[in-house]
Amino acid sequence: MVDRFDDALLSVQDTARHLDIPDRTLQRWLHHESAAGSPLVHGVQPVKRGWPSIPFVAIVEAYVLRSLRGYLSMPKIREAAEALRLAFGDEYGLATQRIATDGVDIFVEYADGDLACARDGQRPIREVITDYLRYIAWESGDQYPYRLRLRQYPDVAPVIIDPRFGWGAPVVAENKVQVDAIVSLWEAGESLETVADEYGLTRDQVEAICRTARRRAA
Repeated sequence: MVDRFDDALLSVQDTARHLDIPDRTLQRWLHHESAAGSPLVHGVQPVKRGWPSIPFVAIVEAYVLRSLRGYLSMPKIREAAEALRLAFGDEYGLATQRIATDGVDIFVEYADGDLACARDGQRPIREVITDYLRYIAWESGDQYPYRLRLRQYPDVAPVIIDPRFGWGAPVVAENKVQVDAIVSLWEAGESLETVADEYGLTRDQVEAICRTARRRAA
């Protein structure tokens, strides 16, 4: 069974790509410490240079912080993360189930400018954070998440990161087939219909997955 805290699933580059975060931003989150001495995102030591160093809980931490970009400055993000961890009494507070309730209030409190309305035509920060958090799944009785749905993939073909499947690689929620396998077969020249038959999906699902994955790789 994969340990959500200690087993490295993805590289920094792959995590940044899947979460739509610049590599350098994620690197800063992994190395910038709060006043309490904890990094914003809890990576682990890779077995070898360039190997995976991001466990599942860290993927979720980075995803939560992603929702704050454009609303809070880097110093404010650090302050808000530290306040949240202190309030929850949990070093991994950014990934706990309480983030979906009490955590939203803490982040809004630290937002720049008007707390109810975002600047420059952006949606209100509370609305944005709440929308992000609905893609995280927790099981009853477990305060830490077990699955993250990737927001960029449409509802017709939900794609998830679940450490129980594919060792953290994005998989189709419906049948747990790795997205890379689907895209590779299509890029090899197979038709959408053939790929759909191969993996038990519809043509529309395969098209949505391949188009989205191609945009992410561009």
